[in-house]
Amino acid sequence: MSDRKITPKAGTGAGTAPRAAAPEVSARAAALPREALEIAAGYAFTGPALHLGALLWEGGCLPDAQIRVPLPMLNRHGLVAGATGTGKTKTLQLIAEQLSAQGVPVFLADVKGDLSGVAAPGQPGDKVGARAAEVQQRWAAKGCPAEFYALGGIGRGVPVRATITSFGPVLLSKVLRLNPTQEQSLGLIFHYADTKGLELVDLKDLRAVVAFLTSDEGKGELKGIGGLSTATAGVILRSLTAFEAQGMADFFGEPEFDTGELLRTEEDGRGVVSVLELAALQDRPQLFSTFLMWLLADLFHDLPEVGDADRPKLVFFFDEAHLLFDDASEAFLDAITRTVRLIRSKGVGVFFVTQTPKDVPAEVLGQLGNRIQHALRAFTPDDQKALKATVKTFPNSSYDLEELLTGLGTGEAVVTVLSEKGAPTPVAATRLRAPESLMGPLDAAELERAVTSSALYERYAQAVDRESAYERLRDSRGGKGPDEIRGGKGPDEIRGGKGPDEIREAVGGAGEHRARERTEQPSVVEQVVGSGMFKSLARSIGTQIGREITRSVFGTARRRR
Repeated sequence: MSDRKITPKAGTGAGTAPRAAAPEVSARAAALPREALEIAAGYAFTGPALHLGALLWEGGCLPDAQIRVPLPMLNRHGLVAGATGTGKTKTLQLIAEQLSAQGVPVFLADVKGDLSGVAAPGQPGDKVGARAAEVQQRWAAKGCPAEFYALGGIGRGVPVRATITSFGPVLLSKVLRLNPTQEQSLGLIFHYADTKGLELVDLKDLRAVVAFLTSDEGKGELKGIGGLSTATAGVILRSLTAFEAQGMADFFGEPEFDTGELLRTEEDGRGVVSVLELAALQDRPQLFSTFLMWLLADLFHDLPEVGDADRPKLVFFFDEAHLLFDDASEAFLDAITRTVRLIRSKGVGVFFVTQTPKDVPAEVLGQLGNRIQHALRAFTPDDQKALKATVKTFPNSSYDLEELLTGLGTGEAVVTVLSEKGAPTPVAATRLRAPESLMGPLDAAELERAVTSSALYERYAQAVDRESAYERLRDSRGGKGPDEIRGGKGPDEIRGGKGPDEIREAVGGAGEHRARERTEQPSVVEQVVGSGMFKSLARSIGTQIGREITRSVFGTARRRR
């Protein structure tokens, strides 16, 4: 990039009409060329901000023209885009470590397995020193406080699991690739399980309920609200079987991950960087992208409204974002759009990371106020089309963006963010700073020590298989499994006007000791309202007395911490 001249577009030089005077900037920056000065003035913020790098202009790097993003604006969401190998991962690392230093927790989806180095100090070298000198960066090797997670324990990290009940029918339909009709039927199944106290913890619970609803005694249970056709139930069961055969059962179960863990800070005030390892799941992109959406949806349910705060509560980086939107239904896209739009007021910023802006639907792209666009390739007609579409998403610029975006070097990007007043800043070609943490993965042994020494490891490492829908349906029919359910009474008949304690004994096989213990405890409503640790067990007790779970736009279960 250093030998490529970045010039303004024709018609923007000295011969054009006079422009309004630029806002004041530093004394040294005032000596910049006029066009560069106007750009630099757009990034002269007065409040706390993250440093991205220095302005590129006329073939050189101008260290006195610093490109920054205001800290309070990072909950206005953003996009980090660019072709493979252009430096997107290092940009995430650069932003994450500065957010952590400012006391903001960060979530990083580590698809390639090379972000674990954020926990260790970086290694000095000639390239790092040269980059720091070019952009006027006082580089010092520093690591961040970090937690490492792995979906279902596949990979190195604290296992992250969700119950089927919490995950909900909409997200599960996306994972199972169900069509809209099948998705609606799955919603009816969840509705039935909620109202009948049959909690869906793992895949075998859901299979058991579907099998019951298609059995002789169960097929009339949903008749009054549309019913469940045998053909649709068969598709759902086959999809569940294939899903489990691919090793996906580990992702659903307990203990369910509390997304509040992502909001932690250290005693010294630094935000914890949560790194979710996904490298082992690269061949299952639908799964990990949908799980990331579950994490966001769960946060959305539980966080209070904060309005415009001086700093975000969390910044969430959603890598390989195009996978979330591929083959998505209109209803699913609408739910994503609403979640992204509304979660801003709860203090959460979401950055989508992908190759081109066209990977993100227009409804979502329109909500991303901060943009860091790395280089694009234009080798094919499709590449050319994507390049032109990308240029149209930027504000008017002094640059020839089509030429610029194909000529950027590694670690360089075109930037526009929201100013402290919420207005877009001028487009700025930027040479980005170097991360101060390790630019590469941690040593395997060191990563293993970090995982097993975490206080969260003991809490989440061991899977728990407690009594839920599968066991209750099995025990109420003399020990028969879901494939053997053909006769006997359905849950409504089993209830027969009995109270909650008798229902627990009939459907779940609960003994006298548990029934007596239940009567001595506060009512379920009191537990739900009064408990700050309301988790899977409390939700289970609630469903056992026939309370339907309140569901969100994604169909995920609403929880109270």
